[in-house]
Formats: sequence, structure tokens, C-alpha cells
Amino acid sequence: MRGEKVDVSQILDCSTFAVAGDTVTSSKYAYRIKKALEAAGYKAYGVGKELAGFNEIEDRIDVIDLCINPARGLALLKELDKPVSAVLIQPGAGSDEIKALLDEKGIAWFEGCVLRLLEARGLYKFQD
Repeated sequence: MRGEKVDVSQILDCSTFAVAGDTVTSSKYAYRIKKALEAAGYKAYGVGKELAGFNEIEDRIDVIDLCINPARGLALLKELDKPVSAVLIQPGAGSDEIKALLDEKGIAWFEGCVLRLLEARGLYKFQD
């Protein structure tokens, strides 16, 4: 299943996100993404610095947001052994290998920016 065949804005209808990247350093986009999701009422987990992998999350994961270098993102996805509805690949976080792995696992994937999606719904405002 390829992400382009599904409307990416539908991911905001989900409730639980796992953000892969540096979610503890305030200058990093993964941190901003996690905080923006939480402020908008979503449940968001940090993977990479806060948790070692997606399998440590006890809740069902609706969406994985990759905001991490592609090699690390691929390694985390290879370890994934729980169901997930979709993966959002932030600019610079994707690779052909990631897309092929997600296709093989039957996981929908999208390329885009969750902050832009939140902004379009009036749930986030970029700072000038």
C-alpha cells in the first residue's frame, strides 16, 4: 500500500503518534512536532532519545512520524513488531529502503510535514 494513494490529511483523524527523532532538544523539529501534537490533544511518544524503539510503547500506535536520519529510521522500522496504521516521513527522513520496507509490511506511508497539517487545521502556528 503506497501512501500517495491515501489522503495524508487523514492522519490527523488518528489519536496516538510515535515521533522518531530527538524529542528532548528544544531546537530540534522532532521536539517541536511532539509538543505540537500534545498541545493539539494528541497522545505522542518520543522514540530515539526518550524510548529506544516503537515496541516499548504499550499503547496502539496509529501513526509513526519519522523525523530522524534515514538510516536510524530504517533500523527502528525493521525492529517494529506491532501494528501501526501509517508512517509519515518528514522531509529529509525518507529513503527508498524505508518506502520498500513499509510497502513490504503493508503499512501506508506518506511524505509530508505534520506541522503543516496541524497548521492547516488551525492547530499550530509557525513562528516568524
